[in-house]
Amino acid sequence: MKSHARYFHLYWAVLFFAGSLSGCGGKGPEPNTTLEQVTSRESVAKQDVKAINERLFASVKSAPTLKDYVLGEGDLLQVSVFETQDLKTQGRIGARGFISLPLVGAVQVAGITTQEAEQKIEGLYKAKYLQNPHVNIFVQEQVSGKITLMGAFKKTGTFPYLARQNLFEAMALGEGLTDTAGKMVQVRRGSRDSDKPSTSVIDLESLAKGGGEELNIEIKSGDVIYVPDAGMIYVDGAVRKPGNYPIKKKMNIPEAIIAAGGLKPIADQTVTLVRPRGDDQKPDIVKFSLNDLQANSGNIEVKDSDIVFVGTNKALAFFSSITLYGPFGGGGINLQNQ
Repeated sequence: MKSHARYFHLYWAVLFFAGSLSGCGGKGPEPNTTLEQVTSRESVAKQDVKAINERLFASVKSAPTLKDYVLGEGDLLQVSVFETQDLKTQGRIGARGFISLPLVGAVQVAGITTQEAEQKIEGLYKAKYLQNPHVNIFVQEQVSGKITLMGAFKKTGTFPYLARQNLFEAMALGEGLTDTAGKMVQVRRGSRDSDKPSTSVIDLESLAKGGGEELNIEIKSGDVIYVPDAGMIYVDGAVRKPGNYPIKKKMNIPEAIIAAGGLKPIADQTVTLVRPRGDDQKPDIVKFSLNDLQANSGNIEVKDSDIVFVGTNKALAFFSSITLYGPFGGGGINLQNQ
């Protein structure tokens, strides 16, 4: 857990990381309140969507140029060297991020801008072949550079990823949030190493109040940005269908787990509840067992933006983790089963 980060970050993997557990429960943050205190508090008031939208539009920079475009796998490039037409070539960036060029061979260009790639190639030709080369790159087909906005945006869909941008800049493409927007934004990112994406869940209220770079994270090509409507909870861990679920009238924690498909066979009896409190206060975190719920007749109601995390049995070699971005003091919060 980083010592100076505010974050809420969820990682899923096919094979989870190995680690240690105490008893049958998963490793996680130390509880900071009791079950009784959590159930007695009112849900956090709805954030001011207008203020968030104002911050979104204020964050928008001037329109990116083609030189700012970040190259990626599948892009078709035309590379010209003004000093000699013999070096002009056309090629597609491969799966490992390389393009093949005359004389210099394979050059890695994925992940850098068009202008940076031009400078890199100029340096390679200058080192051995040309005195003062001038390289121009034209993107004939843009394949990799896209991001997707979903949920409570005024405009949803897929947008070109033309330049490096942070979360607020990317969200501004959606022309603001709707009045029904919830308190969290999720950034889902695919991984070459896993068929399960990672998801960062970030507190919008803290972000709108000027949260630092650890909140206004960099958005990468292929990211999916999702803002759930208010009245949603997030259920994760050892449940069959982790994800976002609408709160039904007087929904309690067992019902939330059932909405997520019920428990997996690898689930233990540990449940962690994270409840945002707003106004830059630390969230309530309480850990209890399903037996506690049964003793209380399961009457612990879930509230808007609650996170319910079901632990995994130590004896099974699987891991999942959840990390929280938001007003969490000097360090991030990590919920995980190892």
